[in-house]
Amino acid sequence: IGIDLREVRVVPDDEGAIIEAINALRAGNTYLFTTGGIGPTHDDITADCVAKALGVSIDHDPRAVALLRERYPDPKDLNESRLRMARIPAGADLIDNPISKAPGFMVGNVIVMAGVPAIMQAMLEAVTPKLAQGRVIASVSIDSGGLPEGLYASGLGDVQKANPGVIIGSYPHFDGQRFINQIVLRSRDDAALQSAKAAVETLIDSLKSQA
Repeated sequence: IGIDLREVRVVPDDEGAIIEAINALRAGNTYLFTTGGIGPTHDDITADCVAKALGVSIDHDPRAVALLRERYPDPKDLNESRLRMARIPAGADLIDNPISKAPGFMVGNVIVMAGVPAIMQAMLEAVTPKLAQGRVIASVSIDSGGLPEGLYASGLGDVQKANPGVIIGSYPHFDGQRFINQIVLRSRDDAALQSAKAAVETLIDSLKSQA
């Protein structure tokens, strides 16, 4: 959707660590996405930490309570633990959760989503229309054809210098028997991407012919 991923942090269920990470990352980026820690158990402290980091109050949000009542129509099922999932920082917009109803929320530039992968994905899709999006980065992958990185590293560096509008990386992985190297090129400029792709393919073909 044209939003660059700049940093990923894994933070323990520690209030001080979560608040520190929230304040550091929301200040230096357009958006901060968090996943996990908004469930019904004692270790689900993300919502409280977001409220403390932003200096706002947190309480049961009537909108979120109503959603949980849809999920748990029998009053005895909507117990105190489940109501924890309706505690939302003041001023937040809710993020729809079509799977289990308990919402995520967006407050300021902090977007708080569930940790369950399918629910997180649904929440991200729900909040995407509210985000400022840019041009999508296109990518192409080129197999080195068995050439080790050490043989094409210098030439690949030259291609990168000649194509500053393209991000070029080499990524080896081991398949259990041998290393397979993939050269990945990324750019928002299709013409630049195709030009760099041709240069890398020429480099690889030339080296293979010499091998």
